[in-house]
Amino acid sequence: MPTAIERKDLFWYVVLRFIIVTTILVSVIVLQLAGASVFPIVPVFYLIALAYLMTVFCLLLFAQGKYLGAQAYLQLVFDLFFITAFVYISGGVTSSTYFLYVFAVIAASLVISNRAAYLAAALSAILFGFLVDGMYFGLITYFSPEHDVKLGLGSILFTMFVAWAVFFVVAFLMNYLSGSLRRTREQLRRARNELIIKERLAEAGRVSASLAHEIRNPLAAISGSVQVLRKELVLEREQRELMDIVVRESERVSQSIDQFLDFAAPAKQIFAEVNVSDLLDETLTMLRSSGELDGKIHMAGNHIDSNLKFVASANQIKQVFWNLAKNAVKAMPGGGTLTIDLLEGKGALKIRIADTGVGMTAEDKAHLFEPFYSGFGDGRGLGMANVRRIVDDCEGTIDVRSELEKGTEILIALPQRKI
Repeated sequence: MPTAIERKDLFWYVVLRFIIVTTILVSVIVLQLAGASVFPIVPVFYLIALAYLMTVFCLLLFAQGKYLGAQAYLQLVFDLFFITAFVYISGGVTSSTYFLYVFAVIAASLVISNRAAYLAAALSAILFGFLVDGMYFGLITYFSPEHDVKLGLGSILFTMFVAWAVFFVVAFLMNYLSGSLRRTREQLRRARNELIIKERLAEAGRVSASLAHEIRNPLAAISGSVQVLRKELVLEREQRELMDIVVRESERVSQSIDQFLDFAAPAKQIFAEVNVSDLLDETLTMLRSSGELDGKIHMAGNHIDSNLKFVASANQIKQVFWNLAKNAVKAMPGGGTLTIDLLEGKGALKIRIADTGVGMTAEDKAHLFEPFYSGFGDGRGLGMANVRRIVDDCEGTIDVRSELEKGTEILIALPQRKI
């Protein structure tokens, strides 16, 4: 499966080439000063200058930030031909510089993909084999006469097969290591996102505690006073409707405060064996009585015939059902199918709730469990945050799968508790 090329990895690829080419240049100069040079110096300098020009060109392309994949493959192909030319100048089969192919294979695995590593190994084998065979059979002349050492066919084949084996073994090992590295990087990224969400949940809890205490008592006083006045005064129809609005909106704000308090100071949970199916039926009954679960929503799933019992907190389970089912219904304003499955296996309660609604964007999915973020215009962004807190408190797992215009599926696993 192709992987996205990381910009920083491509940058380090350019830097690595610069370091290797500079190392070769320094080595050549040292050999020249020591009088131990074994290959022509001037052609090597020209080749190194070409490598530097390629590095500058790659940096200019990198600065534009476009077509990273094409840049990576361009650099890889250039490096393989550069190494082949360097091996040819330094003596071909009589030189040990063909080990430089290994660096290209390593770079392909780390920067591009596993497939690119095998492609680099194959191209290295082809180029090196073509060079060795061509020089052995006289199709390619030796760069320097002193390199023209007659070797037996056995020695030639042994050198080629060893080189090919090294190329592919390195590709295999690097793919194994780079795969582990990519998985670790992805796990770290997920852990960081998880930590950010939990920090925001904690901050929301602290804010909600102080906010609830500041608002709750004055709100209750206002609502109570309006209800008393509504009973004692002779009001016109319009005045009574205005007072009803005040009472109704006060109740709505009070519900929001209750959700705030669930973050700040969750009530002590009592765990006992409960009938999960009955709790779900109670939740669906409340949704029907509120008018949210109307005839446009078709119910499906095994919950209809389920009679599942599980050790859990009844209050927490009902909160999970309420928020998930309510969100699923909101996601299907024109109607659809709400599927709820209840399963028990391997010491865990598994809940699956799926809808055929509007689905979620990548942004909505990334912020799904953040407090105060809602994908619905009238939402307060606390329902799914509450679900996440309950799942975390129970040391469970939650998995969300969603696609625009195709619906959303949420899978929750809550481990069994002992009482």
